[in-house]
Amino acid sequence: MVAKRLQSLLREEDTISRLGGDEFIVMLPGSDAQGAAQVAQKILDIVAAPYQIEQYELSVTISIGIAVYPGDGINLESLSKSADTAMYRAKNEGRNSYRFFTPEMQARTTRNMQLVNALRHALECDQFDLYYQPQISLVTNRIIGAEALLRWNHPELGQVSPAEFVPVAEDTGLIIPIGEWVIRRAIQQLRQWLDRGISPIVIAVNLSAVQFLFSNLSVLIPRLLQEASVPSHLFELELTEGVAMHDPQGAIAILTSLFEQGIRLSIDDFGTGYSSLNYLKKFNVNKLKIDQSFVQNISTAEEDRAIIAAIISMAKSLGLKTIAEGVETREQLIFLREQGCNEGQGYYFSQPLPVSQFDTWLFHR
Repeated sequence: MVAKRLQSLLREEDTISRLGGDEFIVMLPGSDAQGAAQVAQKILDIVAAPYQIEQYELSVTISIGIAVYPGDGINLESLSKSADTAMYRAKNEGRNSYRFFTPEMQARTTRNMQLVNALRHALECDQFDLYYQPQISLVTNRIIGAEALLRWNHPELGQVSPAEFVPVAEDTGLIIPIGEWVIRRAIQQLRQWLDRGISPIVIAVNLSAVQFLFSNLSVLIPRLLQEASVPSHLFELELTEGVAMHDPQGAIAILTSLFEQGIRLSIDDFGTGYSSLNYLKKFNVNKLKIDQSFVQNISTAEEDRAIIAAIISMAKSLGLKTIAEGVETREQLIFLREQGCNEGQGYYFSQPLPVSQFDTWLFHR
């Protein structure tokens, strides 16, 4: 059905071929970039229209990559590769769109392949590390927790930003073993602190979408906690609104199982997603983490102050705690305290620190 719609748009001299189950290649001889863009938009419009199959109405999404001869390739093979690269850019940026190939895309593709190969060896070669950023009670001014943050120091690539390598790890599935390593290492570190007599603090670990959906967290985390003899209430999982709302019913099942085993749960970057308040109650979370984008503008944006106040008020009414991330100034701290925010995290208190420096920070605190 899709092929028929595509064929209806093309000229006699154009060619359409099916590459695989859901991939097509279209050749438009004599067309320039403008003409290709016009055809791409027509394809988007006609393919997006619903399909009637018996009593069902179905919709599909489409992503289009465009490569133009000779700048993007001098033969069919090179043009196909360039168009394929552009198509994946369109897919990653939201689907139902088209993108022209650019040299930057090729550089990004090469870089991603480099990262994929390097990531496969990173765990084996002990290249990952965890940094810890303190979480402070805004009532007592005492440390009550720390967020474990993944860092990667590659011998040749240097420090690779999580914003760059985490999406690559998710796309390849490598985030599953990496995520398990993070959870295990964080729990082991907490055990070491407890053995040294440091007052118990909660360790918070971020979860990616792939981890949450495909890891057996309700079995893995309790097992690791038991192996290290760490009480479950000292471990907290952070997940974003988007991750939780991707499959609300599935999220409820996973989060309920974790909650019933005593593991703390928080919604990260709260206020930037699309949580349903009805689902928020069912997720069994303990805490809402106010996104730093609101905190940063406290001094200049009345709207952000109002949003923060509303989040804190709502959390109180639901019996949830709040923590603000990205606290960098005393002015921000004072406002958050006045609004009744429970906890804070940010450079005002401390930047993320490697274990040795975090130990020193704890000692002098």
